[in-house]
This record gives sequence, structure tokens and C-alpha cells, in this order.
Amino acid sequence: MSNDQPQNRQRLLALCFGALGVVYGDIGTSPLYAFREAFGQHGVAVGRENVLGVLSLIFWSLIMVVSVKYATFILRADNKGEGGIMALMALAQRGVNSSRTRWILMVIGLFGAALFFGDGVVTPAISVLSAVEGIEVLAPALHRYVVPATVLILLGLFAIQKHGTSRVGPLFAPITLIWFLTLGTLGVVGIAQEPQVLSALSPHHAVVFFAHNGKFAIFAMGAVVLAITGAEALYTDMGHFGRKPIRRVWFFLVLPCLTLNYLGQGALVLADPTKASNPFYLLVPAPLLIPMIVLATLATIVASQAVISGAFSMARQAMQLGYLPRLKVLHTSRETIGQIYLPWVNRVLLVLTIAAVLGFRSSENLVAAYGLAVVGTMFMNTLLVVVVARRVWRWSRLATTLAGILFVGIDLVLLIAVADKIEYGGWFPLALGVGVFTIMATWRRGRQLVLAAIRQTGIALQPFLASIALHPPLRVHGTAIFLTANLDGVPNALLHNLKHNKVLHERNVVLTVEIRDEPVVDDDQRVEVKRLNEDFELVTLRFGFAEDPDVPAELARIPLCGAPLDMMDTTFFLSRESIVATDRPGMVAWRDRLFVLMQRNALPATAFFRIPGNRLIELGTQVEI
Repeated sequence: MSNDQPQNRQRLLALCFGALGVVYGDIGTSPLYAFREAFGQHGVAVGRENVLGVLSLIFWSLIMVVSVKYATFILRADNKGEGGIMALMALAQRGVNSSRTRWILMVIGLFGAALFFGDGVVTPAISVLSAVEGIEVLAPALHRYVVPATVLILLGLFAIQKHGTSRVGPLFAPITLIWFLTLGTLGVVGIAQEPQVLSALSPHHAVVFFAHNGKFAIFAMGAVVLAITGAEALYTDMGHFGRKPIRRVWFFLVLPCLTLNYLGQGALVLADPTKASNPFYLLVPAPLLIPMIVLATLATIVASQAVISGAFSMARQAMQLGYLPRLKVLHTSRETIGQIYLPWVNRVLLVLTIAAVLGFRSSENLVAAYGLAVVGTMFMNTLLVVVVARRVWRWSRLATTLAGILFVGIDLVLLIAVADKIEYGGWFPLALGVGVFTIMATWRRGRQLVLAAIRQTGIALQPFLASIALHPPLRVHGTAIFLTANLDGVPNALLHNLKHNKVLHERNVVLTVEIRDEPVVDDDQRVEVKRLNEDFELVTLRFGFAEDPDVPAELARIPLCGAPLDMMDTTFFLSRESIVATDRPGMVAWRDRLFVLMQRNALPATAFFRIPGNRLIELGTQVEI
């Protein structure tokens, strides 16, 4: 027992250190721009009560949204240890039986995931831009180099994605640790000059701020939203580190350092209101400005890397759950299964991020686009976790209602605060979210229509086997595995093989692969085998949405028709559907065409399931939707 305790503490410390580098990069770079924007072009006037009021709102937003809502409440909603809105959606759907309610939860989850992708575009753009803009404080004449330098840094950032984070990952936590300690130290220096700023910790100043500014106070909250961007990472990355390390790092390091830095910036502005233009960098002593710009740039690269990796993980979960077409997934680490690279997603993020930088050209312009995606994702998380509290955790109706009113109320205030930013840039992540949502919803509906069409034109399996027994075809040596999504019908590949080759193998397996709404499937539920007769079996393989399906490896663990799998004596048969868009009811014409385009560019199921190409025969079939 005495030996286990030091090992457990050491492991917990290692997880805390890793969580620091991955989870808190985004919210840790918010001091670069959040407080400044409260007094920017669309903010409030610089004055003592406004400064203290904004600081109070920032502090209590960190407490209520991050500490209470995410660190305490939402982190409980783990799907077998996994977090993120796709895992939360699957968990919420598991708790309800109504198909209509499940559909509503799906829409909420998909739109939240779509906004997350929008966040994955805006976060690298605004983070790197805000860091590089520090050179304007150093020398205003360097302003024209801000955008080109930002583009070059982003090109390098996306270029290294194919090498994975395993090489640079060990640097993330030390950089982030130095960053937070620097934030706290700068904050203490600023507070020492104006100790009265500590009174901002009282919620009284937030109330006074609303009383003095009226409806403009709500819109000033848009800047406060920027202080909590990245809070969703606490839940998204829970599967990598666990809730205990994430909570400890937040309460013992990140929250204190962020609070000190915001107070330090506020103290600076109280002493000299003209420094509200860029209080973060103006808080830095002049001799340390260049090292601080370098450190801030490194910190924003870490923050951007975490968001990009999160987008990769989200895309893989969406693929596994059937909301995106199959894409190429490369593993960049032999030790860590979660480190993956999706080339297509990386290219799309790169193009859109560069477009955001070139289009908005400054972090001040881009902040309007930033808040909407973040708050939208938070709102969807709240709706789903309230369902989980009631249906899965079995909370009482009163407790669920109270929690829902509290958190939904906070999110609605934040949504109203960023609503006026739509015309100034909030339309950008919203448009991205609508686009991604349309793609996911179209793919899901299209696959349903394809499966329905296959079932409608298919032949029942049991009568087919009976007819074969009466009129047996020529049998050949070996094992044939027919992949299908419908275990009740005869696979088209089997029909075509009999029709054209006039033969049947001595052992035949009808195989389907299911992706469950849980991250990892237990071993005792992995495989289900049903014997139809001496030479025909139905096999179902089940995988979780966080797993990589390896069909040959799983089949090698079980006997097929009484014999172990011999890959050199086995042939996989797959029916490749050629989708034809028609005027049948189902989807509008443009969605039919979009689905056909995605289907043609999707990764073949055989590659996705790791079926060797030299053991594969594909037979085409046409499906009308």
C-alpha cells in the first residue's frame, strides 16, 4: 500500500502536468485580448467603476461558468471516461426512448459540434494574431508585418501536424507553466501599484456596472465571454487526463494566475486610462517586452495546437458515429492512441484560418467572430447535460430544473451579449457552423436512405439459404466474408458472386460492423456469432466511437464456421454502392447531390476497416435515393 501511494501521486502529478499543456492553452491566452475589448470600439468608457465592474464580471464568469458549471457539474457527464459534445450527445440519447427526443438531441449535439469546428478556425487566427500584435507596442511602424508574420506562423503550425504532437508535446506543459506563472507575476506587479483593484472581486461592482450602463452592460459582456473561451476544453479533453487532474490544475494554478493577471491589467488602467488600448503588453516592463512577445507567440501556438487536435478527435468521433464520411486517419504516435492526424480536415482548417486572418486583419476585428462560436457550443453542452442529469443520473425534477435555470440563464445572457456582434464578424463562425451542420445532417440522412433502399430491394437471407440447400452451387475451397449493413438480407456481393462466378465457398460469413454510442466496447460485447447452418455464419463486430476498427485482427480471435481464420485462404467481398440521385422523396435535390459528392470522395470501407487489398473483391451495385 505504501509503495502504491507514491506511484499514484506521481501518476496524478504527471497527468496534471500534461493537462496543463493541453487543456488550458486556449483559456490561458485570453488575457491577451479579453479585458482590452471591454473598452474597445464596441465597449464602454474607461472609468473607475467600469474597470472594476468589468473585472468583477470576468472573475465571477470564471467562477460560475468554468469552476461551477464545467469543473464541477459537466465533468461528471463522462461517457465511459470520454468527454466532448459528441460523447455527451451519445450519452444523452442513451437515456431517452422517444425517437423524436433522440432526434432533437442529435440536432443539438451536431450543431454544437459544428460550432466547435468554427471555433477551431477562429482560435488559431485570433490567438496568433493577438500575440504577434505585441510588436506594434514595441514599434508601431511594424504594424504592416503583423498579418504576414501571423500567416507564416500558421502555415508552419498546420504543416507540422502530419508529424504529430508527440515530438513537440513534451514542450507544451513547460511553456504553459512558464506562461501562467508569468501571468500571475505580472498581475502581482500591477496590483502592487493599485491595490484598490482587489475590491473588484466583490460581485457588488458587477451589479453597479449593470446599474450604471443599462443595456450597454449586456453588450459589454461580449468581452467577458472572451475570458472564458476554452472552458469547453476541460470537458473535451477529459478522456485523456481524467476529471481529478483537470480540476486540480484549474483551481490551484490556472484560476489564480488568470485572476491575478486580469486584476493587474485593471490596476494598470486605473492608474493610467490611456493604457486601455493594450493593457496586457503595456503591463510588461519595457526590457522584457521582446521575450514576452516570444513567450506569448509560443503560448498561442500551444493553444492553437490543442484546438486543432480537438478538431481531429471530434471529426473522428463524428465519422465513427455516422455523421461524416470516412476520412483518412493517420496515427502519429505508437504510444498514444489519441494522437491522430486527418489530412483533409487539416487542409480545410488551414484554408479557413488563413482566410480569417486575411479577412479580419486584426484580433480586435476578429473578437466579434470568436465569442459566438464559443457561447453557442457552451449552450448546446448545457442543454445536453441537463438531459443527462435527469435521464441518466436520475436527478429529481426540482434539482434538474434549478440547475437548468441557473446554467441556461447564464448562457442566454452570454448569447445576448454576443448577438450584436453578428454583423461585425459573428456571422463567420455561424456560417461555418451551419455549413458543417448541413454536411453532417446530409450524410446521416443520406446513409439512412441508402440502407432503406438496399433493404427494400434485398432478398431475405433465410429463404435464400434454403433455396441453396435445395439447389447447391459448385463449392470452392476457402472462406468468403461478405460485408453488409443488413444482416437480415442477402449481401449484394454474395448475389453477384453466385450470378457471375457460379460458385460458393465452403465457409461463408455474413459480416456487419457496428459503431456503438460509447467510446470503447467491452470485450464480452465485441463479437456476436450466429450459426445459420454448417457453412454459413452471421458475425457482428462492435466498436466504440473512440476506437479504430481492425476487422481482420478481431476475426482472427474467433473461429469462423469451426475453423480459425487463415488470411491467405480468405476472400473479402464488398458491394460498392454507386449512388444515383433521383426525384424520390427523402432529401431535396441539392442535398442528394451533396451526398453523392461526399460518397464518391469517402475513404473505402475496406481501408477504414483495415482489410488488405490483395484479399478483397469489390462488386458494384447501383442504389437510387
